[in-house]
Amino acid sequence: MADAAEGAGRSRIGLALLASAFVVATCGLIYEFLAGTLASYLLGDSVTQFSTVIGSYLFAMGVGSWCSRYVKSGELRLFVRVELLIAAIGGSSAAVLFLLFDRVEDFRLPLYGLVLAIGGLVGLEIPLLMRILKDRLEFGDLVAKVLTFDYVGALAASLLFPLLLVPHLGLIRTGFLFGLANAGVAIALILLLPERRRLTAELVAGLLVTGALLAGFVSSERLQRAAEVAAYGEPIIYAASTPYQRLVLTKRNDEIRLYLSGNLQFSSRDEYRYHEALVHPALTRAATLRDVLVLGGGDGLAVREILKYPGIASITLVDLDPAMTNLFRTSAMLAALNGNAFRSPKVHVVTADAFGWLRANRRRFDAVLVDFPDPTNFSVGKLYTLSFYRELARAVAPGGMAAVQATSPLVAPNAYWTVATTLEAAGFATRGYHAYVPSFGEWGFVLAGHTAPGAPVRALPPRLRFLNARAEQLAFFFPPDMARRPTPVNRLDNQALVRAFDAEWSRVEG
Repeated sequence: MADAAEGAGRSRIGLALLASAFVVATCGLIYEFLAGTLASYLLGDSVTQFSTVIGSYLFAMGVGSWCSRYVKSGELRLFVRVELLIAAIGGSSAAVLFLLFDRVEDFRLPLYGLVLAIGGLVGLEIPLLMRILKDRLEFGDLVAKVLTFDYVGALAASLLFPLLLVPHLGLIRTGFLFGLANAGVAIALILLLPERRRLTAELVAGLLVTGALLAGFVSSERLQRAAEVAAYGEPIIYAASTPYQRLVLTKRNDEIRLYLSGNLQFSSRDEYRYHEALVHPALTRAATLRDVLVLGGGDGLAVREILKYPGIASITLVDLDPAMTNLFRTSAMLAALNGNAFRSPKVHVVTADAFGWLRANRRRFDAVLVDFPDPTNFSVGKLYTLSFYRELARAVAPGGMAAVQATSPLVAPNAYWTVATTLEAAGFATRGYHAYVPSFGEWGFVLAGHTAPGAPVRALPPRLRFLNARAEQLAFFFPPDMARRPTPVNRLDNQALVRAFDAEWSRVEG
């Protein structure tokens, strides 16, 4: 009976250790995703950030595994301690990085310091686990089971992170949750081990770490708000994470600002300059004006300008993020900004990726307005490529016009003229123009049609706040410091625009 009880106990411990391999893999990959996502949000260029974070993490895992050779005894105690360290460091990593972003001179130092620390500890764990289990399992069975649990944990992390965790918990709360999972494994192992009385200090540490992580989990929203208030320097009136971006609205006096993943999208103080410049040059030059397509523009501010033409029959707006369009439809304050544009029976909102939607689309539109975020990363950069603009050309009716927001021709002239060059490679005839928007500086747009955009064929709507005939005429004049220059075509396989945009804006922002 005693032998049977001892065997059952050893079996439970073995199973718990194998389950810990699953938790270790899941949590480790989640911390890696958190660091990569935060770096992308805060530093931009998602491909570079994820590549360097993953590479650093894997390198640190290798170092941790190599260091395990120097552990000669006490593997189980060390495994529990490492698990608690990962819980504390990994669980708090997202909160720490958010809070440090605006408080340190070089954010990359704490970012990669945490990545290397977590990676090294995770790399140390798996060899320790295999050494602990070597007396409980045959070698072939040991390797197969540990690696199976490890890889299944990686799959769980890769599915849970984008589909469930980020949309519903956000980054900071996700970090604390998985820190609790690490701490829970450590405490469970201590309680299952026969030598638990010799691990009293580890048990107390585990309970303290668990309490701190629970407090962080409960306070996650306050921590994120505190970090964002410091970053934006303005009172935050709304913040939410979606599967696609972080939405933050700030308000100071009467000025409302929208930030998407840390990047300013508009200020209510001067957004009318941007949206009048985007919309009206195209709409006044379209041969006929009944059906209009808006790609992006989920705030409804471009739609507000389009509705100033009473002859328009339908407006189709395609935006990826339903949280964005719902917010600007249901919030009284934001709906007032866009003139309740989404309440118009002429407006039809489609929630879809613009690239995929254009490929499937068979309609043609008299005017198309392309209002995407700046090409700060490759996922947005694809919406400025030759492949995308060829699909756009199919959607523009004969005599129709398209207008594309194209970054600043003053700060980023190579990026700006790359947009024009790429549109021309897709078969468009183009005319560049620009407008001064105080929140952004000198901002550029490109007018495009199947034939060269000429003079307006209809008058501007009455009572515009910025654009009139003289202002529009001047918008098409480029001084020498914004003049056209040779630029490459932006293709899916080279993403030249993203690199040009990043290089030019980095010089300005330091």
